[in-house]
Amino acid sequence: MQRHERLLTELRRCGAVRVSDLARDLGVSELTIRRDITALAARNLCHRVHGGATLPAPVRPSPVPKTAFTIGMVVPSLDFYWPPIVAGARAAGAALGVNVQLRGSSYDPEEDRRQISRLVEAGQVQGLLLAPGLDDGEADRTLTWISRLPVPTILVERQPRGWTSTPRQIEWVRSDHALGLEIAVHHLYEQGHRRIGLQLSGGSPTSMYLLQGWHRACADLGLPGDAVNTGLKGLTGLIVHSDPQAIAIARNATDQGLRIPDDLAIVSYDDEVAHLAEPALTAIRPPKNHVGRLAVELMVSRLLDGDRRPVQGVLVAPDLVVRQSSLSRRIRV
Repeated sequence: MQRHERLLTELRRCGAVRVSDLARDLGVSELTIRRDITALAARNLCHRVHGGATLPAPVRPSPVPKTAFTIGMVVPSLDFYWPPIVAGARAAGAALGVNVQLRGSSYDPEEDRRQISRLVEAGQVQGLLLAPGLDDGEADRTLTWISRLPVPTILVERQPRGWTSTPRQIEWVRSDHALGLEIAVHHLYEQGHRRIGLQLSGGSPTSMYLLQGWHRACADLGLPGDAVNTGLKGLTGLIVHSDPQAIAIARNATDQGLRIPDDLAIVSYDDEVAHLAEPALTAIRPPKNHVGRLAVELMVSRLLDGDRRPVQGVLVAPDLVVRQSSLSRRIRV
């Protein structure tokens, strides 16, 4: 069936798919997509998860030996942003014979420590995948504490700002958000926009990287880099983090009489719910599923090789998903 092939193509490309996205893209009901996923899962072509599907564990032998490791994973939320990362980690765990024990925290350093300590004290995990808050006031203290844990740790969607004086250097895997922002700026530039702005989410750990990418892109293209959190006045293109804020700004722009994308092109950053806007928002999609997969693979490599393997930090490039909100037919320059 052609629809099944489309579904499998998207699944192989992204590692995970959502029912709502497929229903919209294929022009069918969500019930139809769920039935398709059930049929494909029965043939072991995909694995059903809440709200979508992931790739199944490969049937061919893995190049990495099967293990009996248990890895603890503590993430700050079990909804928005993190489910695809968790799905990727579990898929890699299934492929490598690794059990992933998941714990949800709440963006609170003390709660992070409680959840991590419970996993370690139980004595059942050989490694930890962690996404702690690394705010300026807590980063050094948090990283020092993590580095003294009795098992190897890898940060997920987090990164130390540089070399640290911790007892051991900490490994990490994260989306290259700075590159994602550069991709967004270049996309709007290629559409003819020269007055581009950036709207950041207050308090987000992603904002620092987005700002780095913004300044690099503006310098490369000869654009002014001062239009950050400045509102809509004088802009023809806008990049917004994250989706809910982008949708709200799009509605506000429409209420002001601006037409999207004709008067204002918008690119959202995250692509969680960007497709639900009217018009659907072009978005930068962080490679969440792949970040989760790589984190588990990196941990297994560390557990197998020990200190023989150098400390690693891995950046994974985001994708640009082009929709109606950025394809301007008339651009004011």
